[in-house]
Amino acid sequence: MAQIAHGLDRGDPGTSPVRVLVVDDNEGFRESLVALLATDELVVVGEADSGEQALDVAPGLSPDVVVMDVRMPRMDGVEATRRMKELLPEVGIVALTGNEGQDVVRDMLVAGASGFVLKDSDGDEILQAVLQAAHGGALLSPEITPGVIDELTEALERERRRSRELEEAHRALTERSVRRHEQVARLGHELRTPVTVILGMAQTLAADSATSAQREELLDRLVSRAGDLARLVERFELAVDAAFTEHVDVPEIAHSAASIDADRVHVHVTRSIPSANLNPVVGRRLLEELVENALRFSQPPARVDILVERGPGGAEVRVVDRGNGIADEDRERIFGALEQAEELNARTHQGVGMGLSLARTAARAADGDVVLESTGPDGSTFLWLVGPPA
Repeated sequence: MAQIAHGLDRGDPGTSPVRVLVVDDNEGFRESLVALLATDELVVVGEADSGEQALDVAPGLSPDVVVMDVRMPRMDGVEATRRMKELLPEVGIVALTGNEGQDVVRDMLVAGASGFVLKDSDGDEILQAVLQAAHGGALLSPEITPGVIDELTEALERERRRSRELEEAHRALTERSVRRHEQVARLGHELRTPVTVILGMAQTLAADSATSAQREELLDRLVSRAGDLARLVERFELAVDAAFTEHVDVPEIAHSAASIDADRVHVHVTRSIPSANLNPVVGRRLLEELVENALRFSQPPARVDILVERGPGGAEVRVVDRGNGIADEDRERIFGALEQAEELNARTHQGVGMGLSLARTAARAADGDVVLESTGPDGSTFLWLVGPPA
């Protein structure tokens, strides 16, 4: 490798010329390039015929710009550029190649090149690329620019799509967090209500003012309420586990819930039901709440049907009872929190409230919902929108 200093005697004494290192494995092209760069504004301080040699001599030459051939044996220009930028972070690098493939352009720019010029470009274009790189700018040959712009546009669009997806994922996570908070708050309310009733009955028994028959009735109610409380604690535990989801077979959950009363509960499944992403234990308990509610309102031996179908947003499960229907003013009230009536252990809407309330909050915590789809004198249909398919 011959170190040279072309053009030093031709520059303006008050201006320091740009120091250039030329790297190309083709000796003839390298000589032509050195001659081209010998101007008033530029000085070629060295040459190298390989990427390895360029890395060896560059620290001692302190170039402002390295003109780097892309296609070289052993170490190509991409790797040499990457290492040169690690070695001399401030140096500008102009890539030279006879190949305008977009992958080559991208790889060189990512490695740290300041410009990219074809070897058959006009001499002034090469000079301008070197001068721009010396002052922190960049220049791409016109033959390369459209392709680079297209690729950058595609990359920008991909980044925008990814940004939108991240925003949607964050929004969904926030909404799920809000729903889970609502579910836990509702469960806390439901826990306090039976505890208050149990405490009232216990205080009545402790006062020893009730008759023997009243005491027996109170004890029966106390046992019943304690059982309800135990089941509510179980639901609370399930709610805590609701965040742990997996791919779940919805028809399998339906058949499991039907086992509550296999003689009266019948399952009907259409084809191609998508699996759902939810906690299987929570899903089964949610559907059991709907089935238990339907059984309470359907006088034996009236049947209860579970219809599992594919909907536009995923699996849909309908629980159909044979009760007397629900009044219009109670359509949303039945999903409210458990209400304490005037008498101990009594409900304003007997048989509904606690189960349906928790079923809805559990469904919403899993990105689904529970709604009263229809009701009339021949029965009611509750719809569980299971949520997005897995």
